[in-house]
Formats: sequence, C-alpha cells, structure tokens
Amino acid sequence: MLSYPSGLAVSTRSLTLLTQALDTNRHQRHTNWRALSSHDQALLVLARLRKNDTFQELAGGFGIGVATAHRYVREGLEVLAAMAPTLAQAVQTAATKAFVILDGTVIPIDRVAMAHGRDGPWFSGKIHAHGVNVQALSDPAGEVIWASDAIPGATNDIKAAREQGIIDALTEAKVPTWADKGYQGAGPGINVPFKPRRKNPDTGTYLPLSANQKAVNSAHARLRAPGERMNAQLKSWRILRKIRSSPSDATQIVKSVLTLILNN
Repeated sequence: MLSYPSGLAVSTRSLTLLTQALDTNRHQRHTNWRALSSHDQALLVLARLRKNDTFQELAGGFGIGVATAHRYVREGLEVLAAMAPTLAQAVQTAATKAFVILDGTVIPIDRVAMAHGRDGPWFSGKIHAHGVNVQALSDPAGEVIWASDAIPGATNDIKAAREQGIIDALTEAKVPTWADKGYQGAGPGINVPFKPRRKNPDTGTYLPLSANQKAVNSAHARLRAPGERMNAQLKSWRILRKIRSSPSDATQIVKSVLTLILNN
C-alpha cells in the first residue's frame, strides 16, 4: 500500500489532551512499550474520527498492522468516551444558560445485520437508510453542551429523548428548552412550534395557523436556528457522517467526539 503525508484539521489542544490521557492509560496498564508513541497513537485516533479513514488506510499511513490500528483506535475511543460529561453534568451546565436547544440527528451506519428482519430497528424513515439516533443539547449560540448515547435509528426524536431521560432531567431542572415539531407532547418545559391540528369538516384538510401562531413560530425558529450549528459541529468529524462499524460502537464514537469538541 502506498502512503503519503496528509493534513489533519484538528487543534493542538485536542492532540495534547488525548496524548496525555493515553500516557496515563499506558502507565496504569503498565504497557509503556508500544509500536507507536502516545503522540502518534493520538494522531491515529484523531485521523480516524476526523477523516473517517479505514483501518487499512490508517495502518498503511502509520506503518503498523491493521489489527494493531484497530486495537489502538479502540483504546483511544475508550479513553475519550470515559471523559465525556454525563447527562446530569450537562443539565448543570444547561441551567447556567438562558435556554438550551434540543435536537436529534440520525447518523447513517452500514454494519447492520439484515437477515431475518434484524435490521428493522435501525432503519430510519427520516434518512431512508440504516442509522443511529443521537440527541444533542446546545446553548443559545449553537455550541454543543452534550450528546446522548446512540440508539436504533427507527426511534423518533421524542421517544429517544424520553427513553434517555433528557426531557425529565431538563424539566426537573427547569431549564427553558426549545425544540422542533418532532417533540410535540414533550410537556410544558419543552417549547415547540404550533402545528395544525384542527381539520376542515368539509374537506378534511388541516386548517391554516392563525397570524399569531405563525408569528410565534417565526420567533421560535429564530431562537432554535443556532441548533443547526450544533449538528454541523458534530458532523465536522467525518466519522459521524457515516459510521462504518458495528452499531455497538456508535455510542463510544459519539462520546469521543463530544469530549474533543468540549475540550477544543
């Protein structure tokens, strides 16, 4: 396999953070001798997350075996994921903000068993592909505060938020929260736009919103719009544009990216 020098759009702070964490991990495991230094292992992990290179490409670029590349990346993800904040910690941070934005995204994934219908829970009607649902919180400027575990993509946003305790935690902490129409019925603590409900008895079509309701929806959209920046931040790490590994690895990948974003 040919290899060539390549740039990596990641801050030095992220590299230093992961290098130091890997140094500590090696010391605790008494495995100081490795094929790569902690610095180079950190580069390997960051390349996987930022560029979504395959293990064959990473192995060729770093001059190691494919199995070694896989093992080193998995170790790095374990270290990073362990540093990610919990939901309780995230809600404490959210309580210091004027409000937070709750949004869900579905990340495509290709390693799903399709025999005997086992792929059903992973197929998302939202993206018309297999994927995982991730719920995320941002501040009013769209800066990421927290990202949830990755669950099967067929789960809709409100169910995903409820299952992971997000709605209850935000409501209990009385954190003003803005969300889209996918969270209708989440409760008084979650502000969502108006949605047509009444039908015209003659035609069976939904009646249009009133002028006041449209004005409220416009104001709501302006407040919620920065949440798109949150999703863009997450997916600037190309591994979250399409995960090419088992769904069981998805949560660890998401939490690793979250740690790097928060410590950038």
